[in-house]
Amino acid sequence: MKKLLLMAVLPLLVGGCGSDETDANNDGVVDGIRDPNNVSVVVPSTPKGTVSGQVLGTNLTPLADVTVSMTIGSQATPKTATTDAAGNFVMTDVPAAAQVLLTFSKAGYATLRATSTVPAEAGTVPINNGNASFGPITLAQLNSSLRFHVVTPDGRPAAGAKGSLEVDRAGSIILGNYETGTSVVSRVYVEATADDQGVLTFTGVPSGTELARLNGTYNLWVAPMDANGDGAPETGGFVTSYSGSAIVSTSVTRVINLPYTRPQAGALAIESSSVGSLKAPQATDPLNNLVRPGEPIYVYFNQPVQPGSLLVRLTDEYAKESLSVTATVNNGGYSATISPGGGVVQEGKEYNLFVRAVSAEGGTNLTQTGFFFGGTQASPREITISEVRYQETTQLGTGPATQLNPGETVYVSFSAPIRAPASGTVQVFFKNDIGGPTPNVVGDVVGEFSNPSGQGFQLFISEPTAPYVTRTPAEKPVFGIQTSFGYSTRYAFTYGGSLPLTPAQAVIVVAFGNLPSQGANEAYESIWGQPINADLSATAIAIQPAQTP
Repeated sequence: MKKLLLMAVLPLLVGGCGSDETDANNDGVVDGIRDPNNVSVVVPSTPKGTVSGQVLGTNLTPLADVTVSMTIGSQATPKTATTDAAGNFVMTDVPAAAQVLLTFSKAGYATLRATSTVPAEAGTVPINNGNASFGPITLAQLNSSLRFHVVTPDGRPAAGAKGSLEVDRAGSIILGNYETGTSVVSRVYVEATADDQGVLTFTGVPSGTELARLNGTYNLWVAPMDANGDGAPETGGFVTSYSGSAIVSTSVTRVINLPYTRPQAGALAIESSSVGSLKAPQATDPLNNLVRPGEPIYVYFNQPVQPGSLLVRLTDEYAKESLSVTATVNNGGYSATISPGGGVVQEGKEYNLFVRAVSAEGGTNLTQTGFFFGGTQASPREITISEVRYQETTQLGTGPATQLNPGETVYVSFSAPIRAPASGTVQVFFKNDIGGPTPNVVGDVVGEFSNPSGQGFQLFISEPTAPYVTRTPAEKPVFGIQTSFGYSTRYAFTYGGSLPLTPAQAVIVVAFGNLPSQGANEAYESIWGQPINADLSATAIAIQPAQTP
């Protein structure tokens, strides 16, 4: 058999690739590449997209000649377009996946801003000519005005009051590409000043009808008034909101009653002070009631006071006479500075303070009393006995009035106020013969120093509530004084000896050292918080004369 060898020759087609890669039709695919078949897709190298939309009035009629300004990403120069007679606009050649901000503006209409993203893919497939749709967009017309009558707290026109009106939702938009309305901003802000009749007029705002279509609100702010420019407002501010439908249903001009600067305060009161007892009468902590000699006292009110109404009086612990003091009103009536006269306040002494004022806003009165001590927190002083005196009970001309007799009260005054504990009482002893079985012997009877029973005369707090009584009728205090709740410079005991004593020769001992060991809260202590645990002694007792007719 003769064998034949067959050879098939296939022509080799060579497709040359040119060096010029152009995209004349701007489809994102280099010219010369075949259209993709049903098996493969050619990915565009620089995909582009479009942004388009329609702008309408709130009555859904097209708005022509609306300027649309588009900022792409961080580009400094925006692109612009203008809506046609149908309210439509389109912008081409926008990079796919770009974040775009569009601003819609037209004279006489509210401005609206919205953001979106130009599509770059459909699912997981890249696309070309994706469209970011804005719309329909509605813009409110700014052809209306709102008027408000602003009245001061005392019923007068609030001339010069400053107001701001915010129209929230002056436009609306429906975004494509699954965007939400939270990326849309369309608000109008207008400011106004009240005329001589207190009328605030806001012009260039949407009418109630237009705002009702948008389901928007008018938010009104009226600033506090500071007519004299001293930094302290005479009235408080005002904030409220109205819906568009509420404006339509009630077309009357609304009255705005400005409140007092502190309407929640109610009656005039002291809100803060360097003397704690003026703010809260039960503020007994002495460290919150210390005033350094030469230092003023500061008082802050919850509302302004009438400057001419402030009255301040100052006394010592006995309130027998007024001490030198001046007071000035500051900060538009919100504060006062009280300055005791030079040398009036002394270390360790207790003082009473009276403050009276009238509110400048509501006419309410304030009358407040307090107490304070002279001293410095960081400089505690040693406690000593400053004076011992007794109240003579024998009337002149009816018997000896120069001796300490049984049953008479003896007052012991310390150099600074001290606090007595809740339990336990310090005792007083005499280093004199006050009776007993053996004459001229000290220590053989209760009340004498070193007597076997260890018993003396109990010393009790006797804080003054009125001056020493020296006449009939008795002296009255300058004003009703407030006790300092457990702290006092004056204590007292009843003389229980059986022998009269010559006051100038009497020697007493206050036996703080004889008290049993007690906790910190159960000891006698000074206004500086220092415990007193050593005996104190004094020689000679002064005489407080008996009352005279």
